[in-house]
Amino acid sequence: MERKGFWQSGHKPTLFSAFLYFDMSFMIWVLIGPLSVIIAADYPMDPVQKANLVALPILGGSILRLVLGFMTDYIGPKRTAQFGMLFTLIPLIMGWKFVHSLDQLYIVALLLGVAGASFAAALPLASQWYSKEHQGLAMGIAGAGNSGTVISTLFANRLAQHYGSWEMVFGLALIPIIIVFIIFTIFAKNSPNRPAPKKLSQYAQVLKQGDAWVFCAFYCVTFGGFVGLSNYLTIFFNTQYGLSPVRAADFTTFCVIAGSFFRPVGGYLSDRIGGARMLTILYGGAGLMLAAVASLPTLPVVITLLFIGMMCLGAGNGSVFQLVPQRFGSELGLMTGIIGAAGGLGGYALPLILGNLYQSTGSYTSGFLILSFVTLASLILLTVMQSKWKHKWMAKGGKARLDVITDASQVNV
Repeated sequence: MERKGFWQSGHKPTLFSAFLYFDMSFMIWVLIGPLSVIIAADYPMDPVQKANLVALPILGGSILRLVLGFMTDYIGPKRTAQFGMLFTLIPLIMGWKFVHSLDQLYIVALLLGVAGASFAAALPLASQWYSKEHQGLAMGIAGAGNSGTVISTLFANRLAQHYGSWEMVFGLALIPIIIVFIIFTIFAKNSPNRPAPKKLSQYAQVLKQGDAWVFCAFYCVTFGGFVGLSNYLTIFFNTQYGLSPVRAADFTTFCVIAGSFFRPVGGYLSDRIGGARMLTILYGGAGLMLAAVASLPTLPVVITLLFIGMMCLGAGNGSVFQLVPQRFGSELGLMTGIIGAAGGLGGYALPLILGNLYQSTGSYTSGFLILSFVTLASLILLTVMQSKWKHKWMAKGGKARLDVITDASQVNV
């Protein structure tokens, strides 16, 4: 039987809808990151409080990804996504009209996590339409919705300055999410190949699989590093290099673009040469770049280093999710939620590491050195796991084996 090419297979309207949903949701999820410097003018914060503010949406997303991942398997990714978009309106309205203290803003930040949880519905919605040999590219295109970060970093502070109110930015964000909800409702469709819902006891079995925790660790570094830096770099550029809120966010945008648009590239190349082989290259590159950033070089140099480092982390996200459907194809909705939650926890921890160490040492050096060490430790773990996975469920380098069973209950670990 002749295999179809990527663009001849699947369902393009659903793939586009999944991307659009993820893109707008990601824009809203990281909205507080670029606005944090302007918000600090109304609510003065020390470095740890700033780190907490930008980390809370990531924590909320991490927790709610488990919920949306469960819902995706039981009621389908389309309905789950629709629920997520409707719930997202709540923190946006609160941030626009009902924030009068830092504590109230913390609540809004935590509730914004539902936008970040979109990952648990968007990726299975796209993935379930495509065969194994196209998983990297399909997941990469849908996952490239993290480019929504670019919209926030580029426009949030400009809109806040134009209207003289950072609260107005939350109100304006209601417009695109409502438009996307309408488009998504019309064009997105659940795949006819969607696995049947499983019992809770079967989900518990997945968590007993060692590979599930390994993928959590991998994504904690790649996605956690990407989203954590996306939310924190505006503070970093403002504090370390004295840049204005708009200029600091512009340089953050430049770095975020690398991570966002190289995610599908990472997925595509992983389909071709193997996700494990790609991750080996990307972890090494990210680790070296973060170690170099720790020296706190001149602004042009640090922007270059962060651009390359974010590019590696973003592409790494695509590589991880080229491997996950191979190993957990029939539990993809749940595993997307679990692994996405782990990525969110990594993103939550990163600003706290940088903020706390900066407050205690007066420098970002130790924080970036720790991030580099964690990334290189992931490279070592990957090297060990490749020898165990080879010939079990993946081909050489992590390429897809089309003859392998992907039900976790049937794979011995």
